[in-house]
Amino acid sequence: MTGGHDITRERVGAEHLPDLLTEGLDVVFCGINPALSAAGAGHHFSAGSNRFWRVIHRAGFTPVEIRPENDRTILQHRCGLTAVVARPTAQAAQLSAEEFTAAAVPFEGKIRHYAPRFVAFLGKAAYAALSHSREIAWGPQAALFGGAAVWVLPNPSGRNRAFRLDQLVSAYRHLHRAASARPIARVTLPAETRR
Repeated sequence: MTGGHDITRERVGAEHLPDLLTEGLDVVFCGINPALSAAGAGHHFSAGSNRFWRVIHRAGFTPVEIRPENDRTILQHRCGLTAVVARPTAQAAQLSAEEFTAAAVPFEGKIRHYAPRFVAFLGKAAYAALSHSREIAWGPQAALFGGAAVWVLPNPSGRNRAFRLDQLVSAYRHLHRAASARPIARVTLPAETRR
């Protein structure tokens, strides 16, 4: 517990990149898996070519652009960070279908436990593997995942040349607007009234 919040910080090293999660966040940004450079540094999106921190700032999630070594401060803005597959690689293409399959149930349990309002998949690959769907549109999805509303956003990696910075900012801004809207109260009716 830090400051009254349950923050997941796993062992830092070449094998893992710690999640930055606490219960009840507005948005959990979900990468496919950590880059080797990020796992080595112990900080999310630490490669100089990755546009994540610039994009979320310009989209309105943070008042200033967070530096990778201060990644933990994202929690102050009701956002968190995780990845579907924990194993770091140089490229996401190095992951096997079996790794996504093995990660599916524990990952959904993690989202259910921390209960964010939105889970934002950074790129279509991870959500496609988890949802078993080949046709994934950008933006909000019809199905919930672990009880959270799902958005699929373009991956901010510098290797993703299909999206310019302004296009990324626009896509992420749509999620920011949805997350900034007043949440709908979840009402649980007593058992006798649900019959």
